[in-house]
Amino acid sequence: MFAATEFIADDREVYEHFKTALRTGEIRSAVRHHDKTWHANSWVKQGILLGFRMGKMIEMSMSTETFRFFDKDTFPLRPMSLDDGVRIVIGGSTIRDGSYVAPGVVVVPQAYINVGAYVDEGTMVDSHALVGSCAQIGKRVHLSAAAQIGGVLEPVNATPVIIEDDVLVGGNTGVYEGTIVRERAVLASGVILTRSTPVFDLPNNRIIKSEDGGSLEIPAGAVVVQGSRAVTNDFGKANGLAIYCPIIVKYRDEKTDASTKLEDYLR
Repeated sequence: MFAATEFIADDREVYEHFKTALRTGEIRSAVRHHDKTWHANSWVKQGILLGFRMGKMIEMSMSTETFRFFDKDTFPLRPMSLDDGVRIVIGGSTIRDGSYVAPGVVVVPQAYINVGAYVDEGTMVDSHALVGSCAQIGKRVHLSAAAQIGGVLEPVNATPVIIEDDVLVGGNTGVYEGTIVRERAVLASGVILTRSTPVFDLPNNRIIKSEDGGSLEIPAGAVVVQGSRAVTNDFGKANGLAIYCPIIVKYRDEKTDASTKLEDYLR
């Protein structure tokens, strides 16, 4: 284990090139193959972890008396300019360096995008939404207010949370532990998805689970809402207990498309 002072100048230069490649989207922490499977780039995640190790604590405050910040010098805020084509609404959002934010993205305060994240064109990151470390967000996604997209930095071979193109993530929804949400899915407000969460698919009469420690996958076009199922042992029955569960109530249709069309006017 190296201390931060044991890294030499050449190491830091290599790391800065690595971080720039993350920022420009030249490299990313997970990629989708031709067979539509997602695979983590473990060496990219290792590089991010190395940045934490080699960094030293510095002051990054906006004021010497108030609004003070202290963090590793290897992870400042992402440099941004008007030429990036990203709309950042006034109000205190934060985008950490080493993240890719494509032209046409809208960031509404107070949102946070962490290192290693990839946010593609036309996506809206709404108020108080979080894009966790290494999360991969597709094109034209709407992360509604207070949506939480978890980060998966360790273990390095674990696939991070993936939100594919044209997904609508409702307010106060949480997607964690490497869950993959396929294109055009709709997650209603308050839905919580983790690797260990079984999802009940009513149209297809099946239960969707992660297999062999892999990711939980929400099918393309699925409309997922909050639900509950009864606790069936004697104590559960006696006390009328139920456990939360997400339910696919239908798959996306023209009516669903019409109700989400208004999102286009906000971008």
